[in-house]
Amino acid sequence: MRNLNEVGIGETVTINKITGQGATKRRIMDMGLTKNVMLKVRKVAPLGDPIEVTVRGYELSIRKKDAELIEVQ
Repeated sequence: MRNLNEVGIGETVTINKITGQGATKRRIMDMGLTKNVMLKVRKVAPLGDPIEVTVRGYELSIRKKDAELIEVQ
C-alpha cells in the first residue's frame, strides 16, 4: 500500500483506508474521501502542498499532511 501523497500526477487510485484519528478522520471523510472511492491526482503544487484531486465529480485540494493519512491502491 502507498499513501495519497506518493501518487503521481495523472494516476487514478482507489482509497483503501483512512488512518487518521478523531476529528481529522471525520474532516477527511466529510470531504467525500471514503473507502473504495476512486480519485485522480490532477496537480501538485510546486512545493508539494497542497495536492489537487478529482473525487466524486468535483475538484478538491488536500493538504499533504492529510494525504499521508489516506492509504490507496
